[in-house]
Amino acid sequence: MTHSALDFTDPDFIADPYPALKELRKGDGPVWHEGMQIFLAAKHGDANDVFRNKSLGRIFAPKTPEFEWEIFNWLHADSILDSEPPKHTRLRSLVAKAFNRQKIEGMRPSVERITKQLLDCIDEKVKSGETFDLIADYAEPLPVKIIADLLGFPESDEHLLRPWSQAIVKMYEVNPSLQYQADAKEAGREFAEYVRGLAEQRKKTPGQDLITELATVEENGEKLNMQELVATCILLLNAGHEASVNAFGNGMVAVLERPDQTKLLREKPRELTNTALEEFMRFDAPLHLFERTATADTQIGGVEIKQGQKIAALIGSANRDESIFSSAESMDVTRDPNPHVGFGAGIHFCLGAPLARLEMSVSLPALWEKYPGMQLSTKPVRRPTFVLRGYENVFISA
Repeated sequence: MTHSALDFTDPDFIADPYPALKELRKGDGPVWHEGMQIFLAAKHGDANDVFRNKSLGRIFAPKTPEFEWEIFNWLHADSILDSEPPKHTRLRSLVAKAFNRQKIEGMRPSVERITKQLLDCIDEKVKSGETFDLIADYAEPLPVKIIADLLGFPESDEHLLRPWSQAIVKMYEVNPSLQYQADAKEAGREFAEYVRGLAEQRKKTPGQDLITELATVEENGEKLNMQELVATCILLLNAGHEASVNAFGNGMVAVLERPDQTKLLREKPRELTNTALEEFMRFDAPLHLFERTATADTQIGGVEIKQGQKIAALIGSANRDESIFSSAESMDVTRDPNPHVGFGAGIHFCLGAPLARLEMSVSLPALWEKYPGMQLSTKPVRRPTFVLRGYENVFISA
């Protein structure tokens, strides 16, 4: 089956992609998009297989001309996200040794402290009768501050991180503009130079931060080289907050647009936190497309994928698959079980998922307990992107 009418850059599709994605799921398996030269896996089972199939690789194709994209290229080629075994196995093993569950759980006091600081700042606005921006005042600074704290970035430099990250991740969209490309090159260069400087400093003067640990971690005689260390730190910042910001914003808007869901979280914010945050990841996914390439002929959903052909897991579509989720088009913060694929699967399951869950498990109930009567004050403004789906601003009156 082919499907070339779908335009991932169409503003109407970006505003609400789910009706078109539902149509894609009516086929027997992945569909071929002629314009993009890629198979689209829209069903839950097919998307899950795209993540797990060992004949599919996350093959990074260097951007050209390479002298212009040199830094951007190695930031991806030397990262966990864009590598495959045996390199992926080595990198993930080293990073996981430093960025482990014990380390993440040890972040809880920091998450609680930063959450309180942000709510105190919001309270000053609320007491003066102002609205607050759920994205700029809460959902965005929280994970940025936490990752910065984890990596040991100076607080005075935190304002640099989000702009660099946003410039880089816009390259993951379909047909990024020339301006996006220019911004990504510059951001990659500046970000890499900044992190390299910190890493060199920590090698001379070790601290208690993750950069120090990544610089010294060793497994079976293997260590991260400088490019791998820099690429890992930038990946942790980019991936470690983009999903959290968008999942929180998308989920909160969906709840506040539905009185029944608002009532549930208003009355039982702590009891429903765990199921609610998983539903945030499922209902309006923060990441919609994850691309892989066939390293050998294989099959997904009964459709043959030839060596060299590309296939993408459409995560937002998979998370609305009617054959897996009852009332898939409805939000339900009590949904359990919830086998969404918002964090990926297989060897590419998100390394930062435990941290994202920790952040939301603290920040979500804290916000509802502080402002149980909050509501949207204006229509939220969407970011004009599909792959990374989120809001520019979400103004709240408390």
